[in-house]
Amino acid sequence: MFAIPGSIHSPQSRGCHALIRQGAKLVETVGDVLEELQLEDATVSAAANPGSEAADAMPEHRLLRDMGYDPVSLDALCARTGFSAAELQAQLLELELAGSVARPPGGLFQRVAQG
Repeated sequence: MFAIPGSIHSPQSRGCHALIRQGAKLVETVGDVLEELQLEDATVSAAANPGSEAADAMPEHRLLRDMGYDPVSLDALCARTGFSAAELQAQLLELELAGSVARPPGGLFQRVAQG
């Protein structure tokens, strides 16, 4: 059994957190599943995780550090970073195209864990 953890602040994460407490395999990356299935072949890992080389080559972006891992609004990011909304939107688009940021529903932005 596998479980992907969610935010500790989200009621929707209670189920997966309960599974992890009961012994489910914690999944943070594709490598976690491949390891459990004993498919840790480099060829399989590269094929199952496309774009990871590009993400690894991208240096830590200041905005990613400021975002944290919970979904956050553009207004909250403006307050945290001091950037204008226009500056943030440009940076967020760049990070989204690189696979480092996702847009969950509700006009929010969320950092994507890189594994």
